[in-house]
Amino acid sequence: MSVTSGAVQGIAGSTEADVVVVGAGPAGSTTAAHLARAGLDVCLVEKTAFPREKVCGDGLTPRAVAQLVKLGIDTSEQAGWLRNKGLRILGGGHTLHMPWPELASFPDYGLVRRRDDFDELLARTAQKSGARLAERTAVTEPLLDERSGRVTGVRAKGPEGEPLEVRAPLVIAADGNSSRLSLALGRRPRDDRPMGVAVRAYYTSPRDKDDWLESWLELWDGSNLLPGYGWVFGMGDGTSNVGLGMLNTTKAWGTVDYRDLLRRWLDGTPEEWGLREPNRVGPVRGAALPMGFNRQPHYDRGLLLVGDAGGMVNPFNGEGIAYAMESGAMAAEVVAQALSRAEGPAREKALAAYPQALKDTWGGYFTLGRAFVKLIGDPRVMRVATSRGLSHETLMKFTLKLLANLTDPRGGDAMDRIINGLAKVAPSA
Repeated sequence: MSVTSGAVQGIAGSTEADVVVVGAGPAGSTTAAHLARAGLDVCLVEKTAFPREKVCGDGLTPRAVAQLVKLGIDTSEQAGWLRNKGLRILGGGHTLHMPWPELASFPDYGLVRRRDDFDELLARTAQKSGARLAERTAVTEPLLDERSGRVTGVRAKGPEGEPLEVRAPLVIAADGNSSRLSLALGRRPRDDRPMGVAVRAYYTSPRDKDDWLESWLELWDGSNLLPGYGWVFGMGDGTSNVGLGMLNTTKAWGTVDYRDLLRRWLDGTPEEWGLREPNRVGPVRGAALPMGFNRQPHYDRGLLLVGDAGGMVNPFNGEGIAYAMESGAMAAEVVAQALSRAEGPAREKALAAYPQALKDTWGGYFTLGRAFVKLIGDPRVMRVATSRGLSHETLMKFTLKLLANLTDPRGGDAMDRIINGLAKVAPSA
């Protein structure tokens, strides 16, 4: 098994590696960093060049912070991060401040950083760890063994359109919700899994240094309750990231002008916040949120799926970065073990541990989340939940732990044990 000698920019012609990772977002870069640290020759292929923009709320929960710490990334304010204490929740005429829980498994703070900067930081971390990063290199199709149909690498086009080929015993698809690599192998999204959509924009605002992540459970346009939920995250640079999300369980799905919906909501916020069209910096952008394992299998015939490519967005809250990074770490551990074995049944047995690890870790929890999104798709349920639930602090502490998936897996308090118990008995699929 070859070992990379250092960070090498790009690839040329036809080359070989131990693993090809397609997509250098949080899932792909995390996977590549851990694989390289395990001594494997990793080729990380990214179709764009850094820095590049991605649609996101830019807010990281303690679950995502734990993965940054695992990678050895400095999360201090001096390193360019803005820390937050927890969630400020607005709804039903109530405003509730919910600090992140104090847990053994996760830190008690979240972070904010723009995705263009955040993604490049992770990609450079992978590169410094020893992965070969090929930017402006678009994968066009998988390479397949003619007899077995097994993935043996990828074909791509380089920065000047030149044909490239990377052969490897394993390929990891980290190419996002659309995951063209998965589609080329017939792995289409499941229709029975929830899907969300989010739109966001940046506004110059005096609230830019807010140390709470703000979540609006109700969006009002005058006396009309709008479908979806909203957020306002201070960026610490004179701007706020403002956006809204909607689930396909609402009747308004597919019929709403999301950009107009965002404007109508913000027009009802206090004038002094500055969240008005003249203060918008850049365009309003949107993205899909694939939830609850909406694409499977997560491993088959030489191809593993991580992050959004495998539908690993939390149905409860729309969080994707933490699960992208966690799945990358899990995939890297399994792949390192698998490639230490001879090709054949022993290696395949090791690789089968990856989809099982995903199900063991999130399967039951995601099942609960799928039931949750069906329930809140009824606006009457949301109205009752926000008007009555937010007045009960203990109930909301439980809800925060449930929605953010922040519990200690062993021990913990009574709330942790209840949530962990529910996730354990819920069927995983």
